[in-house]
Amino acid sequence: MENIIQLNQVTKKFGGITALNKASLHVKKGEVVGLIGDNGAGKSTLIKTLVGVYSPDEGEILIRGNKISSWNALKAREAGIETVFQDRALTPQQSIVKNIFMGKELRYPFGFIKEKEQINEANRLIREIGFTSKLIDADSPVGNLSGGERQGVAIARAIYNNAELIILDEPTNALSLNETQKVFEFVNNVKKSNRSVLFIGHNIYHVYDISDRFVILDRGEVIHQLDKKDIKTPEELMKLMRETIKKH
Repeated sequence: MENIIQLNQVTKKFGGITALNKASLHVKKGEVVGLIGDNGAGKSTLIKTLVGVYSPDEGEILIRGNKISSWNALKAREAGIETVFQDRALTPQQSIVKNIFMGKELRYPFGFIKEKEQINEANRLIREIGFTSKLIDADSPVGNLSGGERQGVAIARAIYNNAELIILDEPTNALSLNETQKVFEFVNNVKKSNRSVLFIGHNIYHVYDISDRFVILDRGEVIHQLDKKDIKTPEELMKLMRETIKKH
């Protein structure tokens, strides 16, 4: 499988503080990578570098094997990299369809919105990622949805934006077990469509359950990467993470 994105020895500094220090990682097409680390590990800086908010001071970024110069948010979006942040950036009082197409409406030549086409596409997207309830459709207000379902709408919007890699920032934070399972179903459907997910979380059990591979970050450095097949339980992953950070 090809790498959608690859970071090689990427460093990012803010004044005298090194937020990322020679960080290297990659995300392959059609996989879920779990990114874990304590508070202050550098996860936020890494996310913002991946989506082009920050350009590396050192190192290189490759998209599908091609080195990219002057990395920025536009190039990240053109590469198909989208982020769903903790707040999901949704408008609860608006419908699912309006949230998906907000700012990127389908329009006729004279500017009128193609409402029927948008509704059909929104329904297709939410079914594709795993919405099964007949009570939920494109016209449903986002404010009536559960936390897990709102994550699904945000993921559907990312797919509409041609995402090949969706970065999920703490997607199961404060969700119940049932809602967390809904998010997992959405992520698995994204993977089935041959897209990729970078799953960032504090809950090791959640990260372990959904990920194919793990990246451990500490104080701005990628200190360990391993496949799920090499670790038997979330407890073993937690122990390895603690021991690796302690040695670092």
